[in-house]
Amino acid sequence: MSDAQTPTPPPVPEQPAADAAAQAQAAPATTPTGGQAGVDDTGVPRLLGEFDEIGKGFLSALFDITFTQFITRRLASVFYLVGLVAIGIGFIATFFSGIISGIGSLSWNVGGGIALIISTLIVVPVLAFLAIVVLRFVIEAGVALVAIAENTERTAQNTQRATTPPR
Repeated sequence: MSDAQTPTPPPVPEQPAADAAAQAQAAPATTPTGGQAGVDDTGVPRLLGEFDEIGKGFLSALFDITFTQFITRRLASVFYLVGLVAIGIGFIATFFSGIISGIGSLSWNVGGGIALIISTLIVVPVLAFLAIVVLRFVIEAGVALVAIAENTERTAQNTQRATTPPR
């Protein structure tokens, strides 16, 4: 093969990632947003600043008709707590209703009453557990989707900044 067809190797980093991480932790630099930039153990810069402002401007984000600000992360724990309370209330109501119905059925159908009590003791807790798992999956999916959107927006802004020629 000629030299023109030989691929060039990728550039070697100036320093190992562990050294970059130690150096960044020793003297953290500031980002344009005012937060501190760090470097994780892979050597990739990590931006801080926006996460510090999660509780600020909630009402302005709530009434943002352009949907440029997300409130899903701020409300995820509230939705999870409300969902857990609702599942708990449903569990208690269904559990005691099943037990009381089973006891009431014992007077006219002993086998049916015992079956209802045993099935209530097994099925209701399993369904409550599955409801909690599904609730957690749904909320995590929503939060992950918002995180992807925020990271995509940040990447687009950084790409725009990098491709825009200086004046």
